[in-house]
Amino acid sequence: MSVTEVKHLGVGTGARARRIAYLQQPARVSGAPGFVWLQGLKSEMVSTKATALAAWCAEKGYACTRFDYSGHGRSDGKFEDAVIGDWLDEAHAVLAHLTSGPQILVGSSTGGYVALLVLRDLITQQRQDRIKALTLIAPAWDMTEALMWQRFPESAKRDIFEKGVYLRPSNYGDGPYAITRKFIEEGRKHLIGPQGFDPGVPVQVLHGLLDEDVPWEHTMELEATLRGDHVRVMAVPDGDHRLARPEDLDLLFRTLSDLAAN
Repeated sequence: MSVTEVKHLGVGTGARARRIAYLQQPARVSGAPGFVWLQGLKSEMVSTKATALAAWCAEKGYACTRFDYSGHGRSDGKFEDAVIGDWLDEAHAVLAHLTSGPQILVGSSTGGYVALLVLRDLITQQRQDRIKALTLIAPAWDMTEALMWQRFPESAKRDIFEKGVYLRPSNYGDGPYAITRKFIEEGRKHLIGPQGFDPGVPVQVLHGLLDEDVPWEHTMELEATLRGDHVRVMAVPDGDHRLARPEDLDLLFRTLSDLAAN
């Protein structure tokens, strides 16, 4: 399959049926783990980091799978209609139907949260052998509660209750994000804290200290919440939320090389 050939995977049934767009390249190295990219909020599978990951995997001979959540990129749906549970179901479907063998999940921001939720579900189902490790970039875990609802001004909360939606300003020039009441309330079904869980596999976290979207302290709380001493955090002193500079990508790929080899 061509790396640039977009295909679609059906997810859900009835009124919740949707087509998820994905890009995939096969492995050339036998016995190596595959890599699955999980994007951030309002990002796409052709973003700078996702494209760089695919190129790195192609160079090394690793399988790489990336996709757009519903309401993103080339997948079906509108952003304001989706919830965390939808994206979690889509990640599970991609993992189950498009990959085989152990995978390393690489999640950025919201994608880091989804990666953690996928792993927690697989542990519950005793299928955690599908995951070799996680690499998380500024993971926005428990985002709907800790990073949105608890930090929203009273005017935003009032909009959510009275209008059903708050148009959250964006720092990235892509227009306001429509944060719905459904998005906030459904998100409470997927919280990791305060009880946490034992991931049982390496969890490598990269976090820029100049991040204005996900506070550094939030990653420190994740390290304290996940049990079993599997989390390792690497601070990037001059890095922002995206960590998409060449030097950031070099750090990411060194991290992934170590995980793939061990």
